[in-house]
Amino acid sequence: MTDSATTTYSVPEISCGHCKSTIEAALQGLGGVARVDVDIDAKTVTVDGGDRDSIVTAIEDAGYDVAQ
Repeated sequence: MTDSATTTYSVPEISCGHCKSTIEAALQGLGGVARVDVDIDAKTVTVDGGDRDSIVTAIEDAGYDVAQ
């Protein structure tokens, strides 16, 4: 199921440009994801569209924990 809403996820381990690139690459291939914005300073990932479970799984598979 694809959601057109914008959702922000807290990812405390984001610390550098490599983290940003890794997460963006993991999410841009997901169906229904229209936009990904990783904010290193705020340690957040904002996603337009996509399925929450798939997004969380992709971030975790990339090696980062999503704070609940």
